[in-house]
Amino acid sequence: MGTPELVPRKVTCTGRIPPPAHAATPPPPRLAAPGRLGHNGASSLRAPGPPLLLVPFALLLPLALLPVAALPIVALPTATLPLQAPAAARPDSSEPELRVLLRRTAALEVAALGGSVQLRDEGGRTLLTLAPGQSLTLASSAAGIALRRSGSGADLRLPASPATLRLEPLEPAGPALLALGERRYRGSLVVRREGDQLLAVNHIGLEAYLPSVVGSEMPASWPLEALSAQAVAARTYALSQRRPAAAFDVKATVASQMYRGVEAETASTRAAVARTRSQVLLHGGSLIQAVFHSSSGGSTENSGEMWTRQLPYLVSVPDFDHSSPVSAWQLRFSPDQLRDLFQEIDGAQRIEVLAASSSGRIRRARVIGPRGSLDLSGAELRQRLGLRSTLVRFAFEQPGAEQPADSASGSITRATALAQLPPPPPLSFTGRLQAPILVASGRGFGHGVGMSQWGAYAMALRGSGYAEILRHYYRGAELSAWAQP
Repeated sequence: MGTPELVPRKVTCTGRIPPPAHAATPPPPRLAAPGRLGHNGASSLRAPGPPLLLVPFALLLPLALLPVAALPIVALPTATLPLQAPAAARPDSSEPELRVLLRRTAALEVAALGGSVQLRDEGGRTLLTLAPGQSLTLASSAAGIALRRSGSGADLRLPASPATLRLEPLEPAGPALLALGERRYRGSLVVRREGDQLLAVNHIGLEAYLPSVVGSEMPASWPLEALSAQAVAARTYALSQRRPAAAFDVKATVASQMYRGVEAETASTRAAVARTRSQVLLHGGSLIQAVFHSSSGGSTENSGEMWTRQLPYLVSVPDFDHSSPVSAWQLRFSPDQLRDLFQEIDGAQRIEVLAASSSGRIRRARVIGPRGSLDLSGAELRQRLGLRSTLVRFAFEQPGAEQPADSASGSITRATALAQLPPPPPLSFTGRLQAPILVASGRGFGHGVGMSQWGAYAMALRGSGYAEILRHYYRGAELSAWAQP
């Protein structure tokens, strides 16, 4: 999204979209770390669970910060990584390249699978070739990047210690893949030293990148029209994030959009990308901010009420996410948890909603505790409590009580009802024998702006095509073929 100041660089939702109960079981659980806004704005479909984007490769564990000589040589678990994957669509010369940050770490191990891989320096000189199945350890050193071929006990000696290295298939259009941990990637890998860390950046053609993003953001078992809508939104977002002067364009997490490499690709996600090839969303001739989230809770949000800028195509619209498992949710917090979450004020005894959006999402709130008060934005409160969205109301109840002793607005049954409510009165605990429990009752998952993935799912089930889905959530945007500027 070519965001000036519209959104935090997060597009997906903080948990992956949980598949509907009646949907076919999707491939391996795509559980992402809590929330967007870190994601506290949320997008990918993930199993409901404590708070939130949005990343996937976040499961890759960096090697310990050890001197190169002390780095262990670990055999690559090739048994769990198929040597070959279905071929990606052949790129053409006009296809944009995307640079995806996979990992930032002190050391990493890379393996060649399915074909030979060459290691080149910044000048393009070949330093060595990895045969299929061979791996190489790279580590940050004071002089640059130190190398060790796995299985050997000594560092490789180079004429000079490079600050940037590139690993790429010997045959650009061949079957070779690069393995990093338990993930396989197409394209090439550029490793550059930045301080005492290495940045591993996947350089990959846009259309080869997208099948993994679609499969990381949405269950591959969902209708093709929903997957196609996700492909167009993801393509638009990725193109809007390209920054030639920066070290990379996007991250592989919910901080941008989820990208889990070849493992997240399926026949259906490849089909969704192929049938929408080069299609993007434009408004006024420019790429739109194609933000998306998991579930809005009944109606999406105006961008200007969630962030600092109102865009004409990101307006509140009715959603169809009623079948979402996170359409309605409730979280409970014990007094001990509240003291830990609000240490500055020694807990929470009252929450005042100071401002709410027209759809009912909290914009500002005041938490009052035994030792003072704390004013927070809705996003900050969401992050602090690990809420799935800011479309939430609070109540304090006595331990063991069947009904809340005091409530801001009662139970939430419909987002439209929330929109009609006046600002809720302060929540308070008049205090009897025991400290109260805080009950948070909310709707939806994510920031609520742009396309609702569960809403797209419902629209596809009722027969809407991907173009109709996109027109509904991005009002006034045009579906157009992308022309490289």
